[in-house]
Amino acid sequence: MKRPFAAHCSVSFNTLRLLAIALCSVCCNFIAAQTYTLQQLKDSALHNNIAIRNARLDIEAAQQQRKEAFTKYFPNVSATGLWFNANKGMAQTTVNPSEAMPPALATTLPQMLPPDMLAALASPINISMMKNGTIASLMAMQPVFAGGQIINGNKLAKVGEDVSQLQLQLSENEVEKTVEQYFWQLATLQEKMKTIDAVDTLLADIHKDVDVAVRAGVAMRNDLLQVQLRQNEVESQRLKLQNAMSILRLLIAQYCGLHNEQFQIESGGFRDVSSSLPIKQDHSLALLGTTEYQLLDKQVEATRLQEKITLGQNLPTVAVGAGYNYHNMLENDHTFAMLFATVSIPISDWWGGSHAIKRKKIEHQKAIDQQNDKAQQLQIRMQNAWNNVVEARQQLDIAKRSIEQAEENLRLNRNFYHAGTAKMSDLLEAQLLYQQSLDRHADTYAQYQCMLLEYRQATGQ
Repeated sequence: MKRPFAAHCSVSFNTLRLLAIALCSVCCNFIAAQTYTLQQLKDSALHNNIAIRNARLDIEAAQQQRKEAFTKYFPNVSATGLWFNANKGMAQTTVNPSEAMPPALATTLPQMLPPDMLAALASPINISMMKNGTIASLMAMQPVFAGGQIINGNKLAKVGEDVSQLQLQLSENEVEKTVEQYFWQLATLQEKMKTIDAVDTLLADIHKDVDVAVRAGVAMRNDLLQVQLRQNEVESQRLKLQNAMSILRLLIAQYCGLHNEQFQIESGGFRDVSSSLPIKQDHSLALLGTTEYQLLDKQVEATRLQEKITLGQNLPTVAVGAGYNYHNMLENDHTFAMLFATVSIPISDWWGGSHAIKRKKIEHQKAIDQQNDKAQQLQIRMQNAWNNVVEARQQLDIAKRSIEQAEENLRLNRNFYHAGTAKMSDLLEAQLLYQQSLDRHADTYAQYQCMLLEYRQATGQ
């Protein structure tokens, strides 16, 4: 009775094991077949890249600094407490009543007081006060005029926050550029792998035809050996491509924060390119919208505010305040409130302050000169990027024509070989030219896409 049950269990376990293996295989194939578009890789890199995360943290730090500068507008409230116990009174004096007594009173006191009290008045009296005690105060001071330091300090903190935002944009542009370069490198390798597959199929057909011809005695065995050597070269190229694609996928996965290194990318058709060039921007107007120029503008503004702050440090400051105080210095509790105003004039600071102000003016002028110089360089960069776009597009058109010509050349040489009017070396040379034209087209297509991105970033699009 137990054997059938055992057999049944054995079959069930084997079935479950096979199902598990099949399920794992399906899952692995699903993971390996995961495909990413260029925009998906960019989004992943912007979310996971360490440079972007640090730039966002810099923005948060700049926001906190701006909020810190804003608190300078409010009163400065402070509380002070003091308890002390000295070995003797801090205020000591000796009083001689007889010396302080008016003459008229001195003549009448003997008649009014007994002799022992008169003798006490004639001797000095030692007075000691403030041997121990407690002091407490609560003060609030509101700056009324600080030479513009508070206002300009808040403006400078806002400039710092704007700069951190612009730095984030630069970091995002750099990440986007790097991802696009990696993407098109991998897309180019994938396209070249397709070319290898097509060439391998073509060589297999040629090998089959030549093998039949050799067996029939109408072709030399040397022709078959030439085809086999070319097939070996193609197989070697395939291995190199596979290794390069593997390394490039690792780089993309690390840079974009992907957990799957066996992925594919969707690059679209390599021959699907619009016949017209993108619209050329007005570089003088586009300059104002670039992140680099805006950073230069912020640098000029920051040096101008620093000059004003330095000037304010050498101007008088005015503040008003109120306080509530308590002490028991005279052996009893005493509280009082007060209002006060302060004026501080940095007289001696002007000796060095005048030179500090001139130094800040020089730094401001340097920032203006640097902005003008960098603006010209940015416009040159825009023109150079546009020239690269035009050149890359022309190279792409040439590559497309080369493919058509190489296809026709290969077709003719194959027909000539079959007709016996061409050598195998000519046919294989035509095959190599066809393969090279396809590879060159893939390279120029990827270069064209990278040049388009470079121009968009250079013109602030």
